[in-house]
Amino acid sequence: MHTDEHRLGLMEKLLDGVEVEWKTLGEVAEILNGFAFKSSNYSPNGIRVVRISDVQKGKMSDKDLKFYPIETKEEIQRYLLKANDLVMSLTGNCGRVAMLSESDLPAALNQRVACIRAKKDQVITRYLFHFFDQISFENDAMSNATGGGQKNMRTRWLASYQIPIPPLHVQAEIVRVLDAFTAMTAELTAELTAELAMRKKQYNYYRDQLLSFEEEGTTKDTKSTKVEWKRLGDLVNTVTAPSKAKKADYCETGKIPIIDQGASYLAGYINEGFEPVASGEYVIFGDHSEHIKYVDFSFVQGADGLKILRPMSDVAKYIYYALQNFYQKELNYKRHWSKAKETLIPIPPLEKQKEIVAILDKFDTLVHSISEGLPREIELRQKQYEYYRDLLLSFPKPEGKA
Repeated sequence: MHTDEHRLGLMEKLLDGVEVEWKTLGEVAEILNGFAFKSSNYSPNGIRVVRISDVQKGKMSDKDLKFYPIETKEEIQRYLLKANDLVMSLTGNCGRVAMLSESDLPAALNQRVACIRAKKDQVITRYLFHFFDQISFENDAMSNATGGGQKNMRTRWLASYQIPIPPLHVQAEIVRVLDAFTAMTAELTAELTAELAMRKKQYNYYRDQLLSFEEEGTTKDTKSTKVEWKRLGDLVNTVTAPSKAKKADYCETGKIPIIDQGASYLAGYINEGFEPVASGEYVIFGDHSEHIKYVDFSFVQGADGLKILRPMSDVAKYIYYALQNFYQKELNYKRHWSKAKETLIPIPPLEKQKEIVAILDKFDTLVHSISEGLPREIELRQKQYEYYRDLLLSFPKPEGKA
């Protein structure tokens, strides 16, 4: 854990011999309100309209962009934005900030979005970005917003918000450190995402190769393996769950896991009042969702639409891998079991099934370890950034400042 002494030591070194002034945002920046653009006038291209939905946490969205005709530029001249302008949402998730880049231009400010344009002799825009990107500011913004379901923040309150303003060279050093952490997090995310994509591709390749049997009954490798192609419905028995839990019964923690046809492996947990499916090895098929799972423990079925399949004589996990490989998903919401049970699956001897499962399990473990580790690694880097951001932006307020 970082200590208060470490925190104070870093701050003292950075602020040695300098004075920090507390000023309102209105003193150090110009705050601009947006224009009420009519959605009926949007065009396929032109001037980007920066809306509330475009201001995501710390970044500009690149999805569902809206544009205004370029010929209206003179009409909306005063609402045109500049590169490195800071924009902030005033409605909904009040206080979220993002910075514009050259690639976002030309752009104009929509209503209920504020533009914060720093006075260059007072403050660095990127310093303001890191300051306002703190959770503490978003909490202040939301608690001081008005309205019921849809919160609204007033620019008058924003203009009066007090900010610590150290000298420009100190601001620049703070920005340098925090930008470095931001870049490191982005680089790590890109690297781990690329690694995950490569491992998934490798896993799919080997699954395809290991399960690719020639029609005459041999594999594509050098060993001859006799296989028999059979319908999935002839290989499994359908198990009826003794009880089913409704979504209202799902808990985040509990004694017995819940399996349903959703994308998540576990849907939740339950404690009592429901009889679980007996412990065993099962292949789970989502009748509506087409999600395929392998389960080797006792569980309670969640909701409807679940086909619980128990292989009659083959290795359950081999059937699971083979079904993933040979079942062609339709990707629509209807009942799919009648088609799925007709899926033809190659059945080699049991020893070959176990061999294939052992190889695919190794790749599956690797893929899932990266999948689970990716969010964790990103979260740790984000927390590290947030720690140093809070440390570098925590200035003691002089007496009399609220």
